Amino acid sequence: MRGIGARSLGYCAGLLTLVAVGWILTGRAASPRQQGLPSDWSHRHVIFSEPSTDAQAAAVMYEPRYWQQWNREHLIRTLSVSDVGLSHRGLKNERASHEDWSVSLGSGANAGAGVFPAKYFFQVTSAHCAGVTPDYVVFSTGLQGTSGQASIVAFENLYSGCGGSVPMVYWAFNTGGQVLTSPTISVDGTQVAFVQTTAGIGNLVLLKWAAGGTVGSPAPLTAVSNAAYRGCAAPCMTTITLRGGGVSNDDKTSSVFPDYSHDTIWVGDAFGWLHKITGVFNTTPTVVTTGGFPVQVYPANPTALTSPVYDTGSGNVFVGDAGGYFYRVSSTGVVTRSGQVDFGTGVVAGPIVDSTTGKVYVFASADNTVACAGGTQPCSAVYQFGTSFAGNTTGAKITVGASVAFPSTPSPLFEGGFDSKYFASGNATGNLYVCGNTGSTPTLYQIPINAGTMGAAVAGPTLAGATTGCSPVTDISNPNATGGTKEWIFAGVQASGLGNSCASGGCVMNYVNTPWLPSHAYTVGQQVLDTHFQIQTCRTAGTSRTAALGPPAWNIAVGGSTTDAGARWVNQGPQLAAHATTWLPLHAYAAGTAIIDSNGNIQVVTTPGTSKAAPHPTWQTTIYAPTTADGTVRWRNAGLPATASLASAGGSGGIIIDNIVGSGTLAGASQIYFSTQSNQACGSGGTGGCAVQASQSALF
Repeated sequence: MRGIGARSLGYCAGLLTLVAVGWILTGRAASPRQQGLPSDWSHRHVIFSEPSTDAQAAAVMYEPRYWQQWNREHLIRTLSVSDVGLSHRGLKNERASHEDWSVSLGSGANAGAGVFPAKYFFQVTSAHCAGVTPDYVVFSTGLQGTSGQASIVAFENLYSGCGGSVPMVYWAFNTGGQVLTSPTISVDGTQVAFVQTTAGIGNLVLLKWAAGGTVGSPAPLTAVSNAAYRGCAAPCMTTITLRGGGVSNDDKTSSVFPDYSHDTIWVGDAFGWLHKITGVFNTTPTVVTTGGFPVQVYPANPTALTSPVYDTGSGNVFVGDAGGYFYRVSSTGVVTRSGQVDFGTGVVAGPIVDSTTGKVYVFASADNTVACAGGTQPCSAVYQFGTSFAGNTTGAKITVGASVAFPSTPSPLFEGGFDSKYFASGNATGNLYVCGNTGSTPTLYQIPINAGTMGAAVAGPTLAGATTGCSPVTDISNPNATGGTKEWIFAGVQASGLGNSCASGGCVMNYVNTPWLPSHAYTVGQQVLDTHFQIQTCRTAGTSRTAALGPPAWNIAVGGSTTDAGARWVNQGPQLAAHATTWLPLHAYAAGTAIIDSNGNIQVVTTPGTSKAAPHPTWQTTIYAPTTADGTVRWRNAGLPATASLASAGGSGGIIIDNIVGSGTLAGASQIYFSTQSNQACGSGGTGGCAVQASQSALF
């Protein structure tokens, strides 16, 4: 493990052997046991930059979330051929190999823009189709559960290589309420936890699932007491009403956060109470009513809490509220309140905690300034706090575009995603990507972070042609992709999407954001995102400059070349949501214009002029040189497009990762999952709000 002190290295090496074959540490005093891998909303909210000291290494040694992150970032997963009786014959190339699917969750299904599905692998290094222990993904439907409508649904047989019906409903239940929060999964994959609202009351649901049911015909489910839950036969469930101050409260905004090490769940409610429930997955579920809990974080102005995040490093819970404040809650229920950070929608997303370095990131739709839009409007912003921040402080702030002032309401600012450079660093150095500009057209921003200090944000592509909402941003690094490491950021917009496949409606888009690496052997066609938010495509294979020299001075001219030790790059131009797909005859083209040619490559104008009469020229397929002659215009091949898009009615909820796999090892994997926010024709299962699987690389 990079950067860990000498005394820690031997210890880490032994533990890495365990996690590499699927063993997860389940508590500070526990022995390791073989487990699968849950992936849900909470796993993007506690992160770990690489430990670089003995103390940091010791702090994460028995933290299940650290090893889960390590597995997601590093392990190659393969399809278990013996499990499904398949060969890998007939695989297409990476950009077209993944058949995605969409299935109706019911008419009007929509759990919310900030709600994520949850994914589970029963074996970390081997993916499974339908069978005894298949991989599965869980979706909240957002609809009131009835005998004819499931409130929560799971799918199996997820991958195109599985054969048969892809996917299949694994289980579906009517839990008696409406699930408007993100589900979470136990470490062993046998239980699911979430909050539902029923007649204006919020209830924590613990569910032991068993196969059966469909979206329109949920399977029978036995409700039992908390005391009987541990011994009940699946499928069964128990509920815990969220009560604070002697009153039963609702919850439509706070997802449950499981602390696996202590078998505890943390969750907020609509009146500012933070709840602690122990024994959730392994013993008897019990509401903690001593030691300061439940605690109302701001009794003078109680508002709805967002999703809490528990940090084992500091022992604190961090949570925001609809009033725009951020809170630190100690293990004894002592509350520290920040100064107000959001003067628009309030804090709607759970914070992101870097447990290794003690940094917390909070996302605000509108600050209390007039520093944006030419000094006329407030700004959307990202705040950084320490895990022991003092009361009434607001930490460090970086703005990410303009907002709008009261009484107007901006779009919410959801959480961003950190890149692989940040996770690999030993000192919190890398980039945070956020979909900002909450008062106007949603725009991607890159916030560079150097040794834990945020720098000024760099504006990237505009995602929509009008003011609309944006989803959380998800970053996925796949070190096993064809041609070498590839990384993407994903975001959805609710309307007016600019992607080529958006049709000016709701849309999900991905963007290459692979960071440049020193002393790295690059192959022709690989792409990186440079420091100017432009795409550089490798045109000559070779090894890049050393870390001591740092990245090259990138040529910012579209079509221009950059020398990088043994590698050579061509500038594809700014990262954009879409490119023109039609070549025009007898058309005056300006320098730097980019189109997608008939072969699917980006062609950029290096010599302006007028194109020839129809038909289009015979495009050069070699990257960079020679150029294509077209009347008086000259075009240069700058590689494949660095973005893709997929229509998604109403935008998308939160986006989670599926696999990171090598080429040819898993037909139909390396996917993402999300749900649409409005009805559309789903690929199977009719029309409604859709559960969607799409490929990381191409979104089709």
